[in-house]
Amino acid sequence: MKRNDKGRKRDTDDIEFIEIDLDEGFTNSSYEYFANEKELIDEEDYEEEDEEDSGDDDSSAREADSPEGDSTQKESAEKEPVNVSESEEAEEDPSAGDFEDNDEKRAHRRKKRGKSARKAAAVSLISFLVLLGGGYLGGVYYFEDHLFFHTTINGMDFSSKSVGDVEEYMHSQVRDYTLTIEESDGETQQVSGSSIALEYVPGDELKKLVEGQNKFLWVKSLWEKTEIEAPIGVTYNEEALAGELDRLPCLQKENQVKSVNAHPEFKDTEFVIIPEVVGTRIDREVFDEAVAAAISGFSDTLKLEETECYIKPKYLKDSEKVVAAKNKMNSYLGANVTYDFNPYTEVVDASVISQWVKVNKKMKVTFNKDAVKKYIASLAEKYDTINKTREFTTANGNNVSVVPGTYGWEMDQETEYEKLLSDIKKEKTVTREPAYFSKAAVHETMDMGNTYAEVDLSAQHMWLFQNGKVTLESDVVTGNPNIGNRETPSGVYSILELQRNATLVGEKDPKTGKPEYRTPVAFWMRVTWSGIGFHDATWQPYFGGSLYLTNGSHGCINMPYDKAEALFGLLEIGMPVVIHY
Repeated sequence: MKRNDKGRKRDTDDIEFIEIDLDEGFTNSSYEYFANEKELIDEEDYEEEDEEDSGDDDSSAREADSPEGDSTQKESAEKEPVNVSESEEAEEDPSAGDFEDNDEKRAHRRKKRGKSARKAAAVSLISFLVLLGGGYLGGVYYFEDHLFFHTTINGMDFSSKSVGDVEEYMHSQVRDYTLTIEESDGETQQVSGSSIALEYVPGDELKKLVEGQNKFLWVKSLWEKTEIEAPIGVTYNEEALAGELDRLPCLQKENQVKSVNAHPEFKDTEFVIIPEVVGTRIDREVFDEAVAAAISGFSDTLKLEETECYIKPKYLKDSEKVVAAKNKMNSYLGANVTYDFNPYTEVVDASVISQWVKVNKKMKVTFNKDAVKKYIASLAEKYDTINKTREFTTANGNNVSVVPGTYGWEMDQETEYEKLLSDIKKEKTVTREPAYFSKAAVHETMDMGNTYAEVDLSAQHMWLFQNGKVTLESDVVTGNPNIGNRETPSGVYSILELQRNATLVGEKDPKTGKPEYRTPVAFWMRVTWSGIGFHDATWQPYFGGSLYLTNGSHGCINMPYDKAEALFGLLEIGMPVVIHY
C-alpha cells in the first residue's frame, strides 16, 4: 500500500505497468514532455479515486448519523430470525460486499491509463518524425553545393566535399603529379607532370558534377557509392607528352609480344582448343587517348589491361568459329584411305591427316597443300618405276641395266591430291589405287612381271615370255646404229597398238618434200608413238647376225613373216617390251 498527497491509502496490488520503448532519436525535451504528461495523467487518476472514496465516506456518514436508519435496523433484526451460519460468515469476511465494486473501479482506472499512454506515444512519434524531416531537408540544402557521401572522382575520394574543397586539393597536388603506367606483367613506367608542363585550370566541370546530382536523393548516398570518371581541368604540353610516351619501354617493338588467337591443335588423338594469349603489343592510338584521359582526369594510375590498350586476339577459346573449326577438323580425322601397292599398302589415317589440316586467319579449316603434295610425291618416289633404270636378267641369263623407257608406274600426282582431299572431307574409309598416268604389271623392281617381250640388240634376237616361259623366239633385224637416228632405242616399253595391213610412212625428205618411205606391212605392233614397233619384213634377205649394221631398219624390229604373224596373235595392248644391248 502507498498513500496519495492527501494521506489516504491507495491499493497498488492490481496496478498494470505499461512499458514504452522510446526511440533513441527523441530529444531531452521529448522525454521531459512525456514525463510531465505522465505525471498529469497520474494526478487525474488520483483525483478520480479521491472523489470516489469521498463519496463512499459521505454515504456511510449519513447512514451512521440517521436515527431512522438505526431503528429500522433494529426492527429488522427483531422481526427476521438470525441464521447463525450466515452471521458467522459475515463476521469472517466483513468486506466481501466491497470486492465487486473495487474490481470495477480498478478496471476503469486501467482503461484510463492505457488511453493516456497511447496519447503520449503518438505525441513522441510525431516529434520524432518532425525531427527526421528536418534532418532530410537539411541534407537537401547541404548537397546543393557538396558532393554526395561515398563519391570518388577518377579514383580519388571527395565525399561530402564542396567545389572549393576539390579545387583546393587539385591546386595542392598538381605540382607533384605523376602518372604511373602499369603493364600486364606488373612493370611500371612514369610520366611526371613537370615533364609535360602540367597545370590545374579551374573550370565549371566540378560545378556541373554537383549540379548533376539529384539532391532530393542524397539519402541513397549513405549506402550507395558514386564513382565518376571525368576531366578535372588541367592543361599540359601535348608535344612534350608525345615525346615522353615515345621513350617508354612498353612502346618499343622489341619489348612487345604479339597476341595469339585461340585455335585448334592436335593433342594425342584429337583436336582441342588452345586458349588465346594476350600479348603486349599496344594500340598506339588507344594508348594515347587513355593517357590523355588519365591526365585530364588527374588519375594517378593507368592500368593498360583495364583500358583496352593491348591489341587483343581476334578469336577467343569460346568463339563460335573456333569451336566450329575444331569440330570440323575432328570430323576429318574419321577418314581412312588405304593405298593399294600390291603387295604393299600405305595408310592415310588420323595420325597423318592431323599433320595436314589447319585453320587460316579467318578460322576457316584448310589443308596444308604443300604437306599433302609432298606426301603424294613421296609415294611416287617410292613406287613409280617409269623413269628408273632396272636391273634385268636376260633370256641368256645375263644381268644388264635397262635404261628407262615409256613403261612403268607413274602416279598422276595432281589428280591424286584432289581425290585424297575429297576422301578426307567426306570422311571416307576406302582402299584403292592412287591415280596413275601409266601402270605396270607389278610393284617390284622388275615391274614387267613374267609376261613380256624381250629384244637383245647385241644378239639380234627376240623372245616372248608368258608366265615366265618362252612361247616364241626369233632372229630379228633392228635399226642401223651407224646412220643418223635409225638406231632402235633401248628401254622398257609396252605394246601401244596392234594393226593388220598397215602402211608405214617415214619422215619427209627435206630435198623432195615427200616421205622417205611408204611401206605396207601385214602385221604392225607399235612400241612407241615415234614409230618404233614389230612388223614383218619380207624384203630382208635374212635375220640376225650383223645385218643390222649394213642393212638395218629405220628403227623398227624386222621379223620373218611367219614369226611376225605368230607374235601378232600372242601380244596384247600394254604388254611390256624390254629392249637392251
